[in-house]
Amino acid sequence: MKIGILGGTFDPIHFGHIRPALEVQQQLALDEVWLMPNHIPPHKNGTHVSTDDRLAMAQAVCEAFPPLKLCAIEALRESPSYTVTTLQELKLQYPQHEFYFLMGMDSFLGLQSWYQWQALFELCHLVVCQRPGSNMSVEHPMHTVLEKHQSALITPIETESIEASIATNSGQIFLVSITEQPFSSTQVRADLYQGLTIKDALPVCIQLYIKQHQLYAPKARNSSQKS
Repeated sequence: MKIGILGGTFDPIHFGHIRPALEVQQQLALDEVWLMPNHIPPHKNGTHVSTDDRLAMAQAVCEAFPPLKLCAIEALRESPSYTVTTLQELKLQYPQHEFYFLMGMDSFLGLQSWYQWQALFELCHLVVCQRPGSNMSVEHPMHTVLEKHQSALITPIETESIEASIATNSGQIFLVSITEQPFSSTQVRADLYQGLTIKDALPVCIQLYIKQHQLYAPKARNSSQKS
Protein backbone atom coordinates (compact mmCIF):
# COMPACT_ATOMS: atom_id res chain seq x y z
CA MET A 1 0.00 0.00 0.00
CA LYS A 2 1.01 3.59 -0.66
CA ILE A 3 0.64 5.51 2.60
CA GLY A 4 0.85 9.26 3.04
CA ILE A 5 1.90 10.59 6.45
CA LEU A 6 0.91 14.01 7.75
CA GLY A 7 2.35 14.90 11.12
CA GLY A 8 1.63 17.86 13.34
CA THR A 9 0.44 19.00 16.71
CA PHE A 10 -3.14 19.33 15.33
CA ASP A 11 -3.97 21.80 18.09
CA PRO A 12 -6.71 21.74 16.84
CA ILE A 13 -6.88 19.92 13.52
CA HIS A 14 -8.62 22.03 10.86
CA PHE A 15 -9.30 22.24 7.13
CA GLY A 16 -5.82 23.65 6.57
CA HIS A 17 -4.61 20.15 7.46
CA ILE A 18 -7.49 18.10 6.08
CA ARG A 19 -8.01 19.50 2.59
CA PRO A 20 -4.34 19.37 1.50
CA ALA A 21 -4.11 15.79 2.81
CA LEU A 22 -7.11 14.78 0.72
CA GLU A 23 -5.79 16.60 -2.35
CA VAL A 24 -2.44 14.81 -2.07
CA GLN A 25 -4.19 11.49 -1.56
CA GLN A 26 -6.13 11.98 -4.79
CA GLN A 27 -3.28 13.41 -6.88
CA LEU A 28 -0.79 10.71 -5.93
CA ALA A 29 -3.39 7.91 -5.82
CA LEU A 30 -2.38 7.03 -2.26
CA ASP A 31 -4.29 4.25 -0.55
CA GLU A 32 -4.47 6.18 2.73
CA VAL A 33 -3.10 9.25 4.47
CA TRP A 34 -2.20 8.71 8.11
CA LEU A 35 -2.71 11.64 10.47
CA MET A 36 0.10 11.49 13.02
CA PRO A 37 -0.33 13.80 16.04
CA ASN A 38 2.89 14.60 17.88
CA HIS A 39 3.22 14.08 21.63
CA ILE A 40 6.32 16.12 22.40
CA PRO A 41 7.33 17.99 19.24
CA PRO A 42 11.03 18.90 19.46
CA HIS A 43 10.48 22.37 17.96
CA LYS A 44 7.66 23.51 20.25
CA ASN A 45 7.27 24.10 23.98
CA GLY A 46 4.00 22.21 24.31
CA THR A 47 0.39 22.12 23.21
CA HIS A 48 -2.74 23.87 24.42
CA VAL A 49 -4.84 20.76 25.04
CA SER A 50 -3.98 17.23 26.08
CA THR A 51 -2.58 14.56 23.79
CA ASP A 52 -5.73 12.51 24.42
CA ASP A 53 -7.91 15.37 23.14
CA ARG A 54 -5.78 15.85 20.04
CA LEU A 55 -5.88 12.12 19.32
CA ALA A 56 -9.65 12.09 19.78
CA MET A 57 -10.08 15.02 17.38
CA ALA A 58 -7.84 13.38 14.78
CA GLN A 59 -9.82 10.15 15.11
CA ALA A 60 -13.08 12.07 14.63
CA VAL A 61 -11.71 13.56 11.42
CA CYS A 62 -10.69 10.10 10.19
CA GLU A 63 -14.21 8.83 10.79
CA ALA A 64 -15.62 11.77 8.82
CA PHE A 65 -13.12 11.45 5.95
CA PRO A 66 -12.48 7.73 5.18
CA PRO A 67 -9.19 8.17 3.23
CA LEU A 68 -7.63 9.47 6.45
CA LYS A 69 -6.46 7.13 9.21
CA LEU A 70 -5.05 7.78 12.68
CA CYS A 71 -1.43 6.89 13.46
CA ALA A 72 -0.69 7.26 17.18
CA ILE A 73 2.97 6.16 17.10
CA GLU A 74 4.33 9.57 18.08
CA ALA A 75 1.54 10.45 20.49
CA LEU A 76 2.33 7.34 22.53
CA ARG A 77 6.06 8.07 22.67
CA GLU A 78 7.33 9.60 25.91
CA SER A 79 10.26 11.40 24.31
CA PRO A 80 10.54 14.11 21.64
CA SER A 81 9.48 12.87 18.22
CA TYR A 82 11.96 13.02 15.38
CA THR A 83 10.66 12.18 11.92
CA VAL A 84 13.56 9.89 11.07
CA THR A 85 13.04 7.83 14.24
CA THR A 86 9.32 7.54 13.55
CA LEU A 87 9.80 6.45 9.96
CA GLN A 88 12.38 3.87 10.99
CA GLU A 89 9.83 2.37 13.37
CA LEU A 90 7.06 2.45 10.78
CA LYS A 91 9.26 0.73 8.20
CA LEU A 92 9.95 -2.05 10.69
CA GLN A 93 6.25 -2.42 11.57
CA TYR A 94 4.97 -2.14 8.00
CA PRO A 95 7.71 -3.31 5.59
CA GLN A 96 5.08 -3.88 2.92
CA HIS A 97 4.07 -0.22 2.77
CA GLU A 98 5.55 2.60 0.72
CA PHE A 99 5.53 5.84 2.71
CA TYR A 100 5.05 9.38 1.42
CA PHE A 101 5.84 12.05 4.00
CA LEU A 102 3.83 15.24 3.47
CA MET A 103 5.28 18.67 4.23
CA GLY A 104 4.83 22.27 3.17
CA MET A 105 7.36 24.10 1.05
CA ASP A 106 8.37 26.13 4.12
CA SER A 107 9.29 22.93 5.96
CA PHE A 108 11.21 21.61 2.95
CA LEU A 109 13.23 24.82 2.75
CA GLY A 110 14.29 24.26 6.37
CA LEU A 111 14.82 20.51 6.04
CA GLN A 112 18.58 20.74 6.57
CA SER A 113 17.93 21.70 10.21
CA TRP A 114 16.01 18.46 10.87
CA TYR A 115 17.60 15.62 12.83
CA GLN A 116 19.39 13.22 10.44
CA TRP A 117 17.38 14.63 7.54
CA GLN A 118 19.45 12.89 4.86
CA ALA A 119 18.21 9.51 6.14
CA LEU A 120 14.64 10.43 5.18
CA PHE A 121 15.40 9.59 1.56
CA GLU A 122 16.17 6.02 2.56
CA LEU A 123 12.86 5.64 4.37
CA CYS A 124 10.19 7.43 2.33
CA HIS A 125 9.32 9.70 -0.54
CA LEU A 126 8.82 13.39 0.27
CA VAL A 127 5.66 15.15 -0.88
CA VAL A 128 6.22 18.89 -0.90
CA CYS A 129 2.97 20.82 -0.98
CA GLN A 130 3.18 24.22 -2.59
CA ARG A 131 0.75 26.94 -3.48
CA PRO A 132 0.03 27.34 -7.19
CA GLY A 133 2.62 29.61 -8.76
CA SER A 134 5.12 29.40 -5.90
CA ASN A 135 8.69 28.50 -6.81
CA MET A 136 11.96 27.82 -5.01
CA SER A 137 14.89 30.11 -5.71
CA VAL A 138 17.72 28.36 -7.57
CA GLU A 139 20.10 29.95 -5.07
CA HIS A 140 18.50 28.18 -2.12
CA PRO A 141 20.62 25.29 -0.71
CA MET A 142 17.66 22.90 -0.95
CA HIS A 143 17.34 23.48 -4.68
CA THR A 144 20.27 21.12 -5.24
CA VAL A 145 18.54 18.48 -3.09
CA LEU A 146 15.37 18.91 -5.10
CA GLU A 147 17.22 18.49 -8.39
CA LYS A 148 18.90 15.33 -7.11
CA HIS A 149 15.63 13.65 -6.09
CA GLN A 150 13.12 15.16 -8.50
CA SER A 151 12.89 12.27 -10.97
CA ALA A 152 9.29 11.78 -9.85
CA LEU A 153 8.41 15.45 -10.29
CA ILE A 154 5.26 15.56 -12.40
CA THR A 155 2.75 18.40 -12.70
CA PRO A 156 -0.07 17.75 -13.16
CA ILE A 157 0.35 14.29 -11.67
CA GLU A 158 -1.39 11.35 -13.32
CA THR A 159 -1.66 7.89 -11.82
CA GLU A 160 -0.05 6.19 -14.83
CA SER A 161 2.90 8.56 -14.75
CA ILE A 162 3.41 8.01 -11.05
CA GLU A 163 3.47 4.24 -11.42
CA ALA A 164 5.94 4.49 -14.29
CA SER A 165 8.24 6.92 -12.49
CA ILE A 166 8.67 5.13 -9.17
CA ALA A 167 11.65 2.81 -9.41
CA THR A 168 12.20 2.43 -5.66
CA ASN A 169 10.04 2.70 -2.57
CA SER A 170 11.83 5.77 -1.20
CA GLY A 171 14.05 8.69 -2.06
CA GLN A 172 11.99 10.74 -4.49
CA ILE A 173 10.43 14.18 -4.14
CA PHE A 174 6.95 14.94 -5.44
CA LEU A 175 5.99 18.60 -5.81
CA VAL A 176 2.22 18.88 -5.52
CA SER A 177 0.23 22.05 -6.03
CA ILE A 178 -2.54 22.36 -3.46
CA THR A 179 -5.38 24.78 -2.92
CA GLU A 180 -4.27 27.46 -0.48
CA GLN A 181 -6.17 27.32 2.83
CA PRO A 182 -6.53 30.51 4.92
CA PHE A 183 -6.44 28.69 8.26
CA SER A 184 -3.87 28.23 11.02
CA SER A 185 -4.18 26.57 14.41
CA THR A 186 -2.94 29.75 16.09
CA GLN A 187 -5.73 31.82 14.54
CA VAL A 188 -8.35 29.14 15.20
CA ARG A 189 -7.37 29.06 18.90
CA ALA A 190 -7.48 32.85 19.09
CA ASP A 191 -10.94 32.95 17.50
CA LEU A 192 -12.24 30.23 19.81
CA TYR A 193 -10.86 32.07 22.84
CA GLN A 194 -12.72 35.19 21.77
CA GLY A 195 -15.91 33.28 21.04
CA LEU A 196 -15.80 34.03 17.31
CA THR A 197 -17.36 31.84 14.63
CA ILE A 198 -14.92 29.27 13.25
CA LYS A 199 -17.27 27.11 11.15
CA ASP A 200 -15.31 27.62 7.93
CA ALA A 201 -12.10 26.39 9.53
CA LEU A 202 -13.33 23.29 11.35
CA PRO A 203 -15.41 20.28 10.31
CA VAL A 204 -18.60 19.76 12.29
CA CYS A 205 -17.16 16.82 14.25
CA ILE A 206 -14.35 19.03 15.60
CA GLN A 207 -16.68 21.92 16.38
CA LEU A 208 -18.82 19.55 18.44
CA TYR A 209 -15.84 17.97 20.22
CA ILE A 210 -14.39 21.34 21.18
CA LYS A 211 -17.76 22.54 22.44
CA GLN A 212 -18.49 19.37 24.41
CA HIS A 213 -15.07 19.36 26.08
CA GLN A 214 -14.85 23.15 26.48
CA LEU A 215 -11.46 23.35 24.78
CA TYR A 216 -9.66 26.61 23.96
CA ALA A 217 -12.23 28.62 25.93
CA PRO A 218 -11.10 31.24 28.48
CA LYS A 219 -12.10 29.12 31.46
CA ALA A 220 -10.36 26.09 29.98
CA ARG A 221 -7.14 27.94 29.25
CA ASN A 222 -5.56 27.69 32.68
CA SER A 223 -6.54 24.08 33.20
CA SER A 224 -5.49 22.76 29.80
CA GLN A 225 -2.70 20.21 29.88
CA LYS A 226 0.67 20.92 28.32
CA SER A 227 1.24 17.49 26.85
